[in-house]
Amino acid sequence: EAQFVEFGGESVRAGGSLRLSCVGSGFTFWQYSIGWFRQVPGKEREGVSCISILLGSTSYADSVKGRFTITSDRTKSAVYLQMNDLKSEDAGIYYCGASYGRLCPPLRRPASFGYWGRGTQVNVSS
Repeated sequence: EAQFVEFGGESVRAGGSLRLSCVGSGFTFWQYSIGWFRQVPGKEREGVSCISILLGSTSYADSVKGRFTITSDRTKSAVYLQMNDLKSEDAGIYYCGASYGRLCPPLRRPASFGYWGRGTQVNVSS
């Protein structure tokens, strides 16, 4: 069964940093682009960042540009999200999703991704 496991979320103060990790299994990791998404109750899942495992190209939501960095480690089937200067609006459950192909789909289309994990909770206090 193809899936992700996400971890690294915790409660931090505004201005702080976190590093999230997600590990994929059950699929050929390098053939996919991997995205980080977040969701808060009552709102739709929001795309945060994406990386092409094959090409290494990345994309970011405008709200996180300059603060978040996405990286990957093919040998570990892992994708990481380094989050700096966290803001209260960054809080939510963070998920990884996979999209087949070497190019990241638009982040505004979470339906283009699959293999969702259970997510990891990020809380940001002011």
